[in-house]
Amino acid sequence: MKKTDKRAVKFSSEDAERRFWATHSALDYFDISRTKRASFPNLKPSVQSISIRLPADMLEALKVLANRRDVPYQSLLKIFLAERIKAELQTPVKA
Repeated sequence: MKKTDKRAVKFSSEDAERRFWATHSALDYFDISRTKRASFPNLKPSVQSISIRLPADMLEALKVLANRRDVPYQSLLKIFLAERIKAELQTPVKA
């Protein structure tokens, strides 16, 4: 199927644009072969706050380790969790 080279259309209003695109395909106006993969390196993943109860001595040990690495203890806890989750997901489940 040969694509025709159509120029982008200027619209007088959003309603006019909506009506136009309801009856036309964007594929007729954009050359997909010239597209590039978008990269958004500064996007942060969605986070959710949780409450977790830890024994006081475990929390203190975590803070000591975090201090040695010069990172906040909550960040270190996320690193430890991420490493363990990755390892667990790669380990086959024993029946």
